Amino acid sequence: MNITRLGRTHAHVSTLGFGAAPLGNLYSAVGDDEARATVDAAWDAGLRYFDTAPHYGLGLSERRLGEALAHRPREDFSVSTKVGRLLEPHPAPTGSDLAAGGFAVPDTLIRRPDYSASGVLRSLEASLDRLGLDRIDIVYVHDPDDHLDAAVGEAVPALLNLRDQGVVGAVGVGANTVGPLLRAVTETDIDTVMVAGRWTLLDRTARPLLDACAARGVSVVAAAPFNSGLLSRPHPAADATFDYGPVPPAVLRRVRALVEACTRHRTVLPHAAVRFPLRSPEVACVVAGFRSGDEVRAAARWAAVDLTEEAWSDLDGVVATETSDLTR
Repeated sequence: MNITRLGRTHAHVSTLGFGAAPLGNLYSAVGDDEARATVDAAWDAGLRYFDTAPHYGLGLSERRLGEALAHRPREDFSVSTKVGRLLEPHPAPTGSDLAAGGFAVPDTLIRRPDYSASGVLRSLEASLDRLGLDRIDIVYVHDPDDHLDAAVGEAVPALLNLRDQGVVGAVGVGANTVGPLLRAVTETDIDTVMVAGRWTLLDRTARPLLDACAARGVSVVAAAPFNSGLLSRPHPAADATFDYGPVPPAVLRRVRALVEACTRHRTVLPHAAVRFPLRSPEVACVVAGFRSGDEVRAAARWAAVDLTEEAWSDLDGVVATETSDLTR
């Protein structure tokens, strides 16, 4: 699997990255052995970039990922984590984080937004401890939409200072929306952005962001290529979600048209979904979340083989037509 350098740094990512939110029991529990086996399958498939965050399972994802990688040569892989949410004791736990955070773990901790310089340092120190690492290759400011001034004015400068000291390898901002990422790219000296769900086969609204990144030498990590599940199967499942919610009828219609186009070109929807972000030279890698070894192995196969130009032309035409129909 290809390895790409992020921006002007020495931090590297593999073409396909391992999204570790499922290791934090996203929506439903994953056993320790299954979590470890999934990371091992990713390693065997050639993945060398692993992304996590304190938010994922209130630290469970970081702990499991660190344990699974502990016996691997440190110079052979890259890990990213995130800052912006401090984990603190929950004053009134309910027993589960599912309702508040979406993770099937006890809510003995609570997330407190903190994008200050001191909050960044506290968060990073705690992440290093949970991961069992002495350095983090990539650190993202996590979902700063409602705290953008603090993120740009305090969190990013604090991380850039750590980068200059060699404590972290690369600095970025990660979000599900384009606006905050555009501001970070244009106003700061970050190395990378992680854009989730906005540069996918289905949703291409991050085009202005990719253009800005190209102009400033900022690398793009395209996360959530399946738009939270809708594009993860050859045919959309009855219980599929789009951006973590119900699928709007117009979106479902567009996906069904994409399925028909994939069938015409003898491929499947998730193959096109994994490969789409990699068409853009600004994109260093695509990151997807995995719950099992089978999911990892399938995605690795899809990432390794591009579609034909005829297939892309057909798929692009479907998206253009459906988008036009939605705006009428």
